[in-house]
Amino acid sequence: MPDSKAQNPTIAFTILALAVASLTALQSLMAPVLPAMQHDLHTTQTGATWIMSSWLLSAAVATPLVGKAGDMIGRKRAIVVVLALIAIGTLVSALAPNLAVVLIGRVLQGFGGALSALAFGMLRDIYPAHRVPGAIGLMSSILAIGSGLGIVLAGPIVSALDWRWLFWLPMILVVLLTVAAILWLPDAGARAGGRISLLPAALLAGWLIALLLPLSEGSVWGWSSPLTQGLFVLAVVLLVLWIVVETRVANPVIDMKLMRMPAVWTTNLVAVLFGAIMFAILTFLPQLVQTPRVSGYGLGLSVTGAGLVILPMVVGMGVTGPLSARISCRISFRMQLALTSVISAVATAGIAFLHGTAVEIALWGLLYGIGLGFAYAALSSLVVQSVPAAQTGVATGMNANIRTIGGAIGTAVVASVVTAHVSTTTALPLERGYVGGFALLAVFAVVATGVALLVPRRAGASADAGSGDAPGEASPAAALEAELADVAA
Repeated sequence: MPDSKAQNPTIAFTILALAVASLTALQSLMAPVLPAMQHDLHTTQTGATWIMSSWLLSAAVATPLVGKAGDMIGRKRAIVVVLALIAIGTLVSALAPNLAVVLIGRVLQGFGGALSALAFGMLRDIYPAHRVPGAIGLMSSILAIGSGLGIVLAGPIVSALDWRWLFWLPMILVVLLTVAAILWLPDAGARAGGRISLLPAALLAGWLIALLLPLSEGSVWGWSSPLTQGLFVLAVVLLVLWIVVETRVANPVIDMKLMRMPAVWTTNLVAVLFGAIMFAILTFLPQLVQTPRVSGYGLGLSVTGAGLVILPMVVGMGVTGPLSARISCRISFRMQLALTSVISAVATAGIAFLHGTAVEIALWGLLYGIGLGFAYAALSSLVVQSVPAAQTGVATGMNANIRTIGGAIGTAVVASVVTAHVSTTTALPLERGYVGGFALLAVFAVVATGVALLVPRRAGASADAGSGDAPGEASPAAALEAELADVAA
């Protein structure tokens, strides 16, 4: 590793953390306010769903490609470009007179999906190897917190201002972060060089769009419609072609040998399941608590009230994420994944069958957040420490993308279950729809437990071993304590 590792990386870490948090919050901010945006933009419910879907599709395509570009040209340059695109995208959406212009802005914002991959890669560049697990755990926690924080903040912001400030406030922050990144992010880390091969890049984009588009819109188009099924078939064909091409080109976008590594493919499979559970919970738990009381089970909460119920989940993520590295000397990342999968199964089953009061739901959310904080940190650490440094960006980018794909699958599956059980008198979902949907997520968590145990026992042994860190360096616990002390200072 170059000797340009930052002497005091706290400033760089803070910039990266704020960037990642703002990006994930920018996505989750939208979900609770779609009805208000639909009304103000004079569009349909189907049109409003594209506010979420456009970001999802853009992020899915951009994340692995920008992660690869960061490995090749330098992560600082890639981060600055991505932040600039997010700033432009939020400005466009904030000023948008109609839905079409909002969607253009959302596509630009979707490039921010690559920020987490770039951030994890830069952490590996600026920290000595013994401090990387602590930094990754803290960053993973911030990534998870941002996902829930958007739901918590959406109500108060819209109540005090209006939905356009959900773009104005992130834009102001991202502009400041862009300037800070130019001035203070270190230009550290080896550059792989080369260029992105156009054919595999196009095929990668093609199969991701063909897969995620029907997953996002299938409930509207109909799962048996020719368009939905045709896109699924196209996704399979393009995926096979992409794998064939990637194995033959001189400079692949995604190294298939890397993806076949036991530690990588098993971790990615767990990521699919955790993505499915997390996205579905963040989508449908607020809907559950906002269901009117006339339904017989709903709590009738406002957007702000729903955010307060979600808040304990966010707190749980924030508390436990940084602890992952601290306990890794006693409980391996592999076992952390297995144990947190069990916690997720208990929490989602609890939401399914015991959701009579806001306190009950908040406590189940807290338990789930505790598990998710550990899980996100363990997933990121396993991927980062199992691949060569020069491929950190593309590997973590694919892992993030796989979580997104899992999220689309989980949301689509639960949506199908919930919408299949609707009252003919109130037109509201029946309670058994939510019970079945969350119970299915508990099954996903049980499966994740088994898959986590397939992760090789030595997975996560640092790929940077032998990079110059002395054998007597501090333990992961000491590394995390030092990191938290830096950030607190």
